[in-house]
Amino acid sequence: MTAENPTSAPVIPEWLRAEYPFAPKTFRTPSGAAMSYLDEGPRDETATLLLHGNPTWSYFYRDLVKGLRAGQRCIAPDHVGMGLSEKPQDYSYRLETRIADVEALVASLGVKRIRLVVHDWGGAIGFGFATRHPEMIERIVVLNTAAFLSDDIPGRIALCRAPILGALIVRGFNGFAWPATWMAMHGHSLERDQKRGYLYPYGSWHDRVAVHQFVRDIPMEQDHPTRRTLAAIEARLPALADRPKLIVWGGRDFCFNDRFLARWRAIYPDAEVERHAEAGHYVLDDAGKPARERILRFLTLA
Repeated sequence: MTAENPTSAPVIPEWLRAEYPFAPKTFRTPSGAAMSYLDEGPRDETATLLLHGNPTWSYFYRDLVKGLRAGQRCIAPDHVGMGLSEKPQDYSYRLETRIADVEALVASLGVKRIRLVVHDWGGAIGFGFATRHPEMIERIVVLNTAAFLSDDIPGRIALCRAPILGALIVRGFNGFAWPATWMAMHGHSLERDQKRGYLYPYGSWHDRVAVHQFVRDIPMEQDHPTRRTLAAIEARLPALADRPKLIVWGGRDFCFNDRFLARWRAIYPDAEVERHAEAGHYVLDDAGKPARERILRFLTLA
């Protein structure tokens, strides 16, 4: 299995390069899909692995990668169906598959030690990986996310899970990715080209398949197939208790609210916490430079 296939590397339009000045590579996942990913900085066996959620993509981490790549390796995949990755209509878009995709990518790149950064669904995926490979994990940054079961779901997201209507909202009217460009912010607004950047990969019904599937994979029902996977991750979280952790939290997140932060504090009472009271879900954009600089300092510690 090869990690890089230059002939199929995604093409970045010029307007996007101003914010996203990278050269994505392509990895073929175990299930056969083309995954776009960033591999920036020196080719060390230690890397910062940045895992996004829904409906973002590696664009969410653009400023962290720019700040880190001069001194350390940064790997930021676009989960299959998201960002610049292939968008198969019949892929297994379950949490278990997401974790397996990341495991395969990391193994293919020869990475032995990881500084983990997670946001939104990246929390479940990243802690899924980390709890299965705790010996690889050096330190962890947690951004408005969860890696444990919860019955706490906003009504607007629950509506997007509804049969038939959910697909019409999310895939037909882009009623998940587009509203996120303003609902995920609170203290500030995204600039025009930043909104375009977040929405660039999701221009059609076809391209929004994984945005919808991520919503459908939220394991609210007792018999949901992902519930067992997430419960197993939650049970293994104590295995990472001694790793240095920084929690950077947007206090005005309508989804991952302060009840989730309280859970993280209870699970990892020794974690450093920086709560930005007026920042929303897209905390790296909304909390801005102070939050990003705090993360960069934490990730560059020896």
